[in-house]
Amino acid sequence: MANAASHGVSSAGCRLYLITPPRIDPAAFRDHLAAALDAGDVACLQLRLKDAAADDIERAAEALMPVCYAHDVAFILNDDAKLAHALGCDGAHLGQTDGDHEGARALLKDSILGITCHASRHLAMEAGELGADYVAFGAFFPTETKDTVHTAGIDLLEWWSEMMEIPCVAIGGITAANCGPLVRAGADFLAVVGAVWNHPDGPAAGVRAMNAAIAAA
Repeated sequence: MANAASHGVSSAGCRLYLITPPRIDPAAFRDHLAAALDAGDVACLQLRLKDAAADDIERAAEALMPVCYAHDVAFILNDDAKLAHALGCDGAHLGQTDGDHEGARALLKDSILGITCHASRHLAMEAGELGADYVAFGAFFPTETKDTVHTAGIDLLEWWSEMMEIPCVAIGGITAANCGPLVRAGADFLAVVGAVWNHPDGPAAGVRAMNAAIAAA
């Protein structure tokens, strides 16, 4: 398995940040992932299997991590910094209630740490001071992936990109049709689920459509 420290999430303009569907068959999904990553630029994949057992997450990581590394795509685990470290992932993405952020930063000293900040400037500043490698804002649009509790505005991306050098990820209902304003406002990454995995012509077409929309913005 590739050394996690050899992969990172760099932002050269706005890039695509893929998140897995909440439930997957790792063996079957591996082929969908390979097709998606073959289709165009993707910065990273976040394995997000809510309520899955640790053994199931480990099996999924073992199936999907090599595909990401073969495409020079960072592999990030959602929710659990300790498990991300144990599995050799490139990093972890943590919500506001996902354990000790300071402890996670110390544990993942050579790896990526992303933190969800909803629509809060205060939480984003705290994450930046803690040493997060990126902050995530959202939801920007209605989404079926999870219940929308926090709604973020374009002005938040504009403020962050003007004030801070730490990259920001926009998330929540983002599609090729609506992402333009987010790109122009300064989002470094667009996190998507349905726009790629549920694309009517398949995930490869979804990646191509998202990258085309980013370029056009």
